[in-house]
Amino acid sequence: MDDIGNAEAEHQNTMIHDKTKTLSQQVAMALLGLLAAISAMAQDGPQPRLPVVELTAGMYVIQAEMAQTMNEQTIGLMYRQTMGVNEGMLFIYDSPQVRCFWMRNTLLPLTIAFIADDGSIVNLKDMQPETGNSHCSAKPVRYALEMNQGWFEKRGLKPGFKLRGIPFTPAIAR
Repeated sequence: MDDIGNAEAEHQNTMIHDKTKTLSQQVAMALLGLLAAISAMAQDGPQPRLPVVELTAGMYVIQAEMAQTMNEQTIGLMYRQTMGVNEGMLFIYDSPQVRCFWMRNTLLPLTIAFIADDGSIVNLKDMQPETGNSHCSAKPVRYALEMNQGWFEKRGLKPGFKLRGIPFTPAIAR
């Protein structure tokens, strides 16, 4: 085989390897998602309280549990029967993506705020208990905050309002 033939064969092998690697990564992510979903379905009670971060919305102080792992995020507020007035759950992801939430096995009516990296509310969605409807962010976000339904509306907080707290502070300023 000549040098051109060798180079072409190597190029084809590299392309096949890259496609196989990408497919393997997609399969691995799908399996992780499936395992998290199975774990959530096997869940028969609320998860223990998670570490809390303090957020502020103007003069209001929010005590938000932080759901940071895939398992914590999948279970979320499932099976919780009560939640304090200024308590919620902050979902923290590694990278901004369009995020969608549903309410299977969630007993409390909630409002979710999809939040940009700078803490500004992108959009709000009311979510009804024990439904499978998807509620999605209007654009890619890294954060979502679930509060008792109506919490944001009662305080006049709308898209564009900026929440404050450590998750929304640039790393340089911390």
